[in-house]
Amino acid sequence: MARLRLGVLVSGRGSNLQALIDAAADPAFPAEVALVLSNRADAHGLERATAAGVATAVVDHRAFPGDKRAFEGAMDDALRAANVDLVCLAGFMRLLSPWFVERWHDRLLNIHPSLLPSFKGLDTHARALAAGVRVHGCTVHLVRPAMDEGPILAQAAVPVLPGDDERSLAERVLAAEHRLYPLAVRLLAEGRARVLGERVEIDGDGPDGSTALIVPALR
Repeated sequence: MARLRLGVLVSGRGSNLQALIDAAADPAFPAEVALVLSNRADAHGLERATAAGVATAVVDHRAFPGDKRAFEGAMDDALRAANVDLVCLAGFMRLLSPWFVERWHDRLLNIHPSLLPSFKGLDTHARALAAGVRVHGCTVHLVRPAMDEGPILAQAAVPVLPGDDERSLAERVLAAEHRLYPLAVRLLAEGRARVLGERVEIDGDGPDGSTALIVPALR
């Protein structure tokens, strides 16, 4: 069976991109990174891609002042030219329009540093600490036009420990993200995840949701 071809969109360091590249280095992984696209030529994620022998492209949003449709059209052209099957947002710091989201409907993933639907938007770790939650985490979801909305595909939960500050909690969540994103891609690539309206069903899900949920020991 052909491997699913991923297009990964990055704006910065690309640590979640690296997790996908590392997973795809295993021939048994059912997806490959076909293209890494950035809106910034200086994004470190492009260096990670080049080091791994992955094709890269830059579509600088500043080259399209006031014309978001043209910017996203150029991105769409690059992704389609690379025969991308699934687009993965990995620290891509541009809000996508309904037009682009619809072009890639149910083929566009995002990873967000909270257990959605809690703490949408920015500063998720600081807000989780301020709220006094005992468990925090991250979510991979299919993208919809509203920010941080869409069917939840997979989640990872991490404990909030005594003495945590924003940095220590962020590091724990990021480590979980690096495990979760490849898992979510695998579920889709193997056909085990089905999108039914605004929910995702996972084949083989146990009573604890173990196939789509990562929960490190909460201690």
